[in-house]
Amino acid sequence: MYSNLVRRVKLLNPLFEELKDSEEELGGDEVRGFESLRVALGSAKELIRSVNEGSKLFQALYRDKIVGKFQQAMEQTEEALSQIPYHKLNISEEVQEQIQLVHAQFKRAKRRMDSPDLQLEMDLAKAQKEKDPDPAILKRLSEKLQLRTINDLMKESLAFHEMVISSGGVPGEWVEKMSYLLWKLKDCIAMENPEADASEGEKGLIKHRSPVIPDDFWCPISLELMKDPVIVSTGQTYERSCIQKWLDVGHKTCPKTQQTLLHMALTPNYVLKSLIALWCESNGIELPKKQGNFRIRKSGSSSSDCDRAAIDALLKKLANGNSEQQRAAAGELWLLAKRNADNRVCITEAGAIPLLVELVFHRFTDAGACCYSTSQPFHK
Repeated sequence: MYSNLVRRVKLLNPLFEELKDSEEELGGDEVRGFESLRVALGSAKELIRSVNEGSKLFQALYRDKIVGKFQQAMEQTEEALSQIPYHKLNISEEVQEQIQLVHAQFKRAKRRMDSPDLQLEMDLAKAQKEKDPDPAILKRLSEKLQLRTINDLMKESLAFHEMVISSGGVPGEWVEKMSYLLWKLKDCIAMENPEADASEGEKGLIKHRSPVIPDDFWCPISLELMKDPVIVSTGQTYERSCIQKWLDVGHKTCPKTQQTLLHMALTPNYVLKSLIALWCESNGIELPKKQGNFRIRKSGSSSSDCDRAAIDALLKKLANGNSEQQRAAAGELWLLAKRNADNRVCITEAGAIPLLVELVFHRFTDAGACCYSTSQPFHK
């Protein structure tokens, strides 16, 4: 649909070229018709730009929504073309026939929907549902979405961050879906090792070259390569330890934008973390050391990883912090628990459940007392 829209709009160019060369002034009907076309083509241009620069993964996950926008652009352009009185224009017969042909194509496009890509739909569904998707599925997704190299993933991650920021700090379910799929695609691309074909001499040059670290990999506070990037409510990403110190001293704003934070929860940026690791490996740079990771083993199950240091720090806030710190800690624990089963086991074994139950109990009793004393209806 993207290609068809671009192609059809380009076919209108001879019309504009002849009108530019003509010295004849347009009448009121012609001006109104071209004004409608200007608005329609402006909307189409914005749609094409957003698709070209936007997240490919988001467009694949929510393709029905994107298809609807293209259908609307087709209909708007067709309607505008129908309002132009071509017989009043000083244009050649050949151009007039071409414009009529383009107009007919837009009319047919209004009634015809492109066939869905069933293979893409099945691959996306399996990649989201299965814990360890078939590498062949991830390979097909990588090819289909043209996310084949580390640079492709970096561009996709930037588009992803722009969407998080534009959401105003209140992203929808697409964040978790995209984060998970990007993580899986990163592993697939790392296994493919696109730098494997480089010659030994090129590899030697890479090792001795001082690569420029992408701006998005630096923490805005410490100006160092991030080891544990987290996202605050404004959509900005910081090194966890740096932004935590910022919050601990009482700040309630985003250091970079100075916007007031809607909440104090820190969301792990797993996508950026994996991209930093992959970039470091590709450029011969020592990987940032993982801090606070340990292995736990449940009876009758295999060992697994979880961030115990981060969980212990959150439990301290939950036990000894003020109400705002407790609320933020509970929010972060919830995000960690949603991430995977290993974190849920780790949070339970660390003794978080009694503290969370106590927090909930006090919230309800305090709210109930306030409601009773003011004789106001009790709201959640």
